Amino acid sequence: MSSAAKSLPNDTRIDNYVISKTLSRGGFSYVYLAKEVDTGKRVVLKEYMPSKLAKRDKEMRVVPKNEDATEYLNHGRKLFLHEAKTLAKLQHPNIVHVNNFFSGNGTVYIVMDYEQGHNLHSYIKKHGGFLSEQFLLTVFPALLKGLDMIHKTGFLHLDIKPSNVHLRPGGSPLLLDFGAVHPIMQTRSSQLTQVITPGFSPIEQYNNSGYVGPWTDIYSFGASMRNCIDHRPPPEAVKRHEHDTMKSATEAYQRKYSEKLLKAIDWSMEIDPMLRPQSAAELLDALPRWEADDSKTKEESA
Repeated sequence: MSSAAKSLPNDTRIDNYVISKTLSRGGFSYVYLAKEVDTGKRVVLKEYMPSKLAKRDKEMRVVPKNEDATEYLNHGRKLFLHEAKTLAKLQHPNIVHVNNFFSGNGTVYIVMDYEQGHNLHSYIKKHGGFLSEQFLLTVFPALLKGLDMIHKTGFLHLDIKPSNVHLRPGGSPLLLDFGAVHPIMQTRSSQLTQVITPGFSPIEQYNNSGYVGPWTDIYSFGASMRNCIDHRPPPEAVKRHEHDTMKSATEAYQRKYSEKLLKAIDWSMEIDPMLRPQSAAELLDALPRWEADDSKTKEESA
């Protein structure tokens, strides 16, 4: 039986941390709730574990799936560690804080602050979409400011979607899951573990020669806003590229939301990358301004 799909068992100790439980599994990694041994402080521990390249041995160490995967896995570990060092320097209220990183168990780990709350995907599912304009304009402009900082640091997120947005009590959002982050100018020819999320990944992410940039994150961002309205993910970009049957947000929801918000969503979801906003700041300028009512925001985000 293959051990590729196994997460580390509860109570496993890694460096100065003990795993409490597995939180999630992605294409690149496992995410665990853990405790710091010295202080008992709860943290989130992310383990680099690309499913296409790696499996676990009998000691639960991360090893290549086969000889051909060895070079790519080693390269990925180096990139993951390098990017962890870069992200640890980012200080922004809407980006999850990386407070430690280390190598061990045949792979690399990132330690992040644990925050109370729930993720946006679960919130959309619970409420069935049609989240209020006030909610969207409380959550997404704050995230755009964090994304703008990531881009200005020279990185792309490349995996923005509702399940990677954490809502703290009061509605203050955090952008999570930097396992797919890559330098803006890096060649993608060796990026075998590129994450594709149907409905949220734009057309240029579907092949290694696609020219990715800030506009790539903008598409995913717009798709996430649309998901808050629709309650279901948008159609896959590949299908839209072949034959786009998706109604524009402006046409579909003109009676429920402001024209300015709907136009910003449609603009960010243009199939052609060059027709989208080319920066987070450009999209932020296109969104309506909303003076949030704290009491309502807290009630809606509870």
